[in-house]
Amino acid sequence: MVSTKAPGLEAMDMELQHVGQNIPPGQTAGTALDNSDMHRMGKVQELKRNLRPIAALSFASVLQATWEFILISNSEGLSNGGLPGMFWSFLWTFIGFGFIIASLSEMASMAPTSGGQYHWVSEFSSPRHQKFLSYITGWMSVLAWQAGAASGSFLTGTIIQGLISVRDPSYEPQGWQGTLFVFAMVLVIYIFNVYGADVMPVLSNLLMILHVLSWAVILIVLWAMAPRQSAEAVFVTGWKNMGGWSTMGLSVMIGQISAIYGSLSSDACAHMSEEVKDAARNVPIAIAWGYFSNGIMATILLITYLFANPSVEDSLDDITGFPFLYVFKNATSTAGVNGLTAIILLPVIFSNILFNASTSRQTFAFARDNGLPFSRWIGKVDAKRQIPVNAIALSCIISCALSLINIGSDTAFNAIISVNVAALMYTYIISISCVIYRKIWHPETLPLRRWDMGQWGLPVNIIALFYSLFALFWSFWPGDVDVTLDNFNWSVVIFGSVFILSLGMYVIKGRKEYVGPAAIVEKHED
Repeated sequence: MVSTKAPGLEAMDMELQHVGQNIPPGQTAGTALDNSDMHRMGKVQELKRNLRPIAALSFASVLQATWEFILISNSEGLSNGGLPGMFWSFLWTFIGFGFIIASLSEMASMAPTSGGQYHWVSEFSSPRHQKFLSYITGWMSVLAWQAGAASGSFLTGTIIQGLISVRDPSYEPQGWQGTLFVFAMVLVIYIFNVYGADVMPVLSNLLMILHVLSWAVILIVLWAMAPRQSAEAVFVTGWKNMGGWSTMGLSVMIGQISAIYGSLSSDACAHMSEEVKDAARNVPIAIAWGYFSNGIMATILLITYLFANPSVEDSLDDITGFPFLYVFKNATSTAGVNGLTAIILLPVIFSNILFNASTSRQTFAFARDNGLPFSRWIGKVDAKRQIPVNAIALSCIISCALSLINIGSDTAFNAIISVNVAALMYTYIISISCVIYRKIWHPETLPLRRWDMGQWGLPVNIIALFYSLFALFWSFWPGDVDVTLDNFNWSVVIFGSVFILSLGMYVIKGRKEYVGPAAIVEKHED
């Protein structure tokens, strides 16, 4: 039964048909099930489906880069928690995120679209609230992914500065220099994502090999050459409360932001759904297997790293600003530090490249549904390359703009990392809440799915919701009890500002122009 068309949908349908007529035949073909899913969701296949199952898994694994990011961004965890705090917080984060990943994988199977969370919110929420909730979720999702893209480039640039400090202890890193390194990183990202898009599947598979080999090399070197902490210090006695909090438990809760940051972005492959063959099956598999394989590798490497750290205090005070470089310096020569860091930087750099690809697709999808200003330009697909070139360029520009903050305050820029956590948790909370609502009150209306948790689905969703709320709450806390302008966690300000901005945009623009994916899906149902 075809429902009544919402205002403006007739024009949108004609526009989609026009776009579809301009797609080069045979270059975007998916399976019959892909075509069926796209038709059900009211979308035209504009992007090239060139990611097969192995390439999709490689893409998800390399982009998430859990062991790399848990190694290079653990200062908060060591400061608030120490060696045992870092280990145990990662362990429960790995388990907690596992429930989130299972929930997101199931939703990605029901609605395999580049939109991800905002689309799922629209399709699974109450019809009365779908337009408003999906619009706000779309804005917060754009914030999360754009902040994540900027933070990855920032970490790459500052690690390079840290390496310079290793070679020349008299070197004093400057914020403007780090920003220039970010600009260089963003240029590489743009070139690869625009001019190297056709080789992305092969590149992803090669990078997966590098991802695993680099992990093995770091493990071997640290176990063979680094000094050893005792097992008692790593797991039981080496707690640290350098933030001055009232209890060690509170300190560890705040320090878990390091573990959470390393586990983020495991849903990235969902935003590539329209470029994956047989997406309803292969995207959930890539998300789930990518997350759990990364988590196991990260757990093994984290234990190794904690055993190899001779002093938490000295590692945090190291001139490079990175505790892992202090650990490398205690295990090898300067040349060894450079070599080990290089084999970490390579997968991190390519993780940034793939991260931009996923970020640009999410931004493109929301613009395609008229969720952003200048949506027609942002949501345009290059007819020749069959990729959203404008969205890629916009994501690069935003990363460069955010990196300018580092010139004035590295503390303010570090807040962008925290807001990446907070905004992404918000999108998880809303989308998982909506699928819980649909399963409890209207289970018969859920789309068919080829990746299904069966009777365990609802309990898993509920646990995932509670963990997401838990992680969101702790993401706003500062690292020190004595809060100053220099150590204040500005993520709550950024998060609140974008949230208020999205509300304002909804009142001014969204409620008139944004119909939400659910209205389009409803229109195409038989």
